[in-house]
Amino acid sequence: MIRSLLPWLMAGALASSSSWAATPKPALSTEAMAATAHPEATQAALTMLKAGGNAVDAAVAAAFAISVVEPFSAGIGGGGFAVFFDAKTKETKALDFRETAPKRATRDMFVDAAGKVVEGRSVDGWLSVAVPGVVPGLFELHKGRGKLPWAKVVAPAIELASKGFVVGQHFVDSAAVREDALRGAGSEPVFFRRLGADGDRTGVGWAPPVVGDRLVQKDLANTLKAIAKNPRAMHEGAIAKTIAAEMKAHGGLVDEADLKAYRPIWRTPLCGPYRDLTLCTMPPPSSGGVHLLQILRLLDGTDLKAGGWHDVDNASRLIESMRTAFADRAVWLGDPAFVDVPMAQLTSTAYADLRRPEIDPKHARKSTTVKAGTPEQLGLPKGSAVPPMKARNESQDTSHLTVVDQERNAVSLTFTVNYSFGSGVVVKGTGILLNDEMDDFAAAPGVPNSYGLVGGEANAVAPGKIPLSSMTPLIATRAGRFVLSAGAPGGSTIITTTLQTVLHVVDFGMDAQAAVTAPRIHQQWMPEATRIERLGFDAPTQKALEARGHVFDVKNEGWGNAMCIVQRDDGTLEGGADPRGEGSAGGL
Repeated sequence: MIRSLLPWLMAGALASSSSWAATPKPALSTEAMAATAHPEATQAALTMLKAGGNAVDAAVAAAFAISVVEPFSAGIGGGGFAVFFDAKTKETKALDFRETAPKRATRDMFVDAAGKVVEGRSVDGWLSVAVPGVVPGLFELHKGRGKLPWAKVVAPAIELASKGFVVGQHFVDSAAVREDALRGAGSEPVFFRRLGADGDRTGVGWAPPVVGDRLVQKDLANTLKAIAKNPRAMHEGAIAKTIAAEMKAHGGLVDEADLKAYRPIWRTPLCGPYRDLTLCTMPPPSSGGVHLLQILRLLDGTDLKAGGWHDVDNASRLIESMRTAFADRAVWLGDPAFVDVPMAQLTSTAYADLRRPEIDPKHARKSTTVKAGTPEQLGLPKGSAVPPMKARNESQDTSHLTVVDQERNAVSLTFTVNYSFGSGVVVKGTGILLNDEMDDFAAAPGVPNSYGLVGGEANAVAPGKIPLSSMTPLIATRAGRFVLSAGAPGGSTIITTTLQTVLHVVDFGMDAQAAVTAPRIHQQWMPEATRIERLGFDAPTQKALEARGHVFDVKNEGWGNAMCIVQRDDGTLEGGADPRGEGSAGGL
C-alpha cells in the first residue's frame, strides 16, 4: 500500500534529537519496496511487483511513469544513470544512459564572436538539446534482467498519458518558473490549460496549469505505444525522422544519425568501503560517486556516532571535507572517453591521508585558500598539467527512484531533462519534451553558473561527448547482502544529499524515512558560504560554527528529493520518500 508523505514542515523540530518522534514513519514490508518522486510512479512499480515482476521491471515502469507525470524533472527526452544489484550473483552493475552532444556540436557554440556566453542559448530551445538516452537505457536495463514483457512495463505510463493524471503543486510551481521558455517554444498546448470565457479548455489562449487540473497527453501516449511495440521507435523510423526534421527547422543539431547511433554504456561501478559496507555508485562521467567516496575517505578516523548528529567538530569536519572534494571536482572531472579522470587516486586512502591534515575542525578555511589536488599529490605522471578553469551548469531538477524486490535485487536510478521542463521544446505530434543537457557542459572561461558551480576544461563541449553530472545513484551491501539504496535530484547538492542520507543511516542509526527527512547542509567550494536549511542547525551549534569562521547561506526552502530503502537485519525493508517533494514509498 502506498503511503503519501505529509508536506515537510519540520526542519526546525528535527534540529534536536528529542523531536524525532514527530518524524513520519518509514513504509515497511517483508516482501518488496519502491520509493519514487510521485505516487503514480510508485504505484506503477508496485503493479509490476504484484504481477510477478522484479526490481528491474518495477524500476523501468516507474521511470516511464515519471516521464509522464513529472516532465519538469525527467522524461524520455532526457538521460540518466542506473545502478543494479543482482542478489543471485552478488554483482553490482552501472549503466550510463546519459545524453551525448550531437556530432555537429562545437566548443564555442554558446558564445558570441567576443567569446561571451549568449544568455539563454544553452538553456532554452532547440540548440540546447543533446541526444536523449532514456528509452535505450531503460530497454538495455530491462533486456535479460526483467521478468515481464517489455510492453507490460511500458503500459502504466501509456495509461497515465492517455487518461491523464491530476496535476499537483510541484508541477504548477515548475511550470510557473519556466513559463517563458514553454511559451517561447510553443509548448502551451501540451502543458497549459486552454482558456474560454468561463475559464475552461474550449476557448482561445492558454494559461499555466493549476492544482487539480487533469493533464492528458495523447501524442505522448501514441509515442509510448510505439515504444512498447519497438524499443528503438524513438531513435529509428518515423518518430526519429520527425525529431530530426523539427531540429533542422528550428536550428537544432540533433539529426537522424545521432539518434540512430546512440547506445547506452555499461560501466564498471565505482565501489569503496565505508564502515562494514561496500558502497557502489556511478563512475565518471558522473562526478557524484567519486566525490561521495572521497568525502567518506576524508572522514575516515572520525567517530561520527560518538559525537552525535550535528556535533560541532563533526559538522565542521564534514563541511571542510566537502570543500576539498568540490575543489577537486572543479578541475579533474569530465567524460572519461575524452579526458583521463584520476578517480582511483581521488578516492584513495593515500590521497585522503595527504589532504586530511589541511582540515582543522576548529578553524574554517576560506574557499580561495583551498586548491585542487596537484598531479604530484594524486600520484600522476611527472609533468601532468592541471586543466584551466571553466564554468559549467547543472540543474536543480532531476528525479530519483529506487526499488528492491522479493529476492533483494535492487535498482537505484537517477534521470533528468536537466533544467525544469528541459529545453521547453516538445516535438510536434510526439509529445516528447526534449532536454537542455548541452547546458551541463562548460560554456566559457570564468563565467560562473546560476548556482556558482565551477567546472574545468575537462568538461568542454565536443561532438559525441557526455556532459559531467552529479547524479549519484547508490547501492550499499554487506558481505553480498543488500543493505541500502539511495539517491536524489538537485544539481551539485545531489552528492551531499546522498552522502548525508548514508551517514544518517550508517552512523546515526536513522531509519529510511528519518534519513531523507533530516535537515541538510551543502558546501561546494564556490561560493564561499555553506548552504543550510532554515533551522537546520540548532542555534548554539550554528553560533559555535560561525565562531570557527564558517559562513552560512540559510535557505527557507529545502532542496533535493531523496529516496531511500534500507534492509534491516531481520530482512524487513524500510522505504523513505523525501517530504520536501510529492513522492511516496510503498511495499507489498
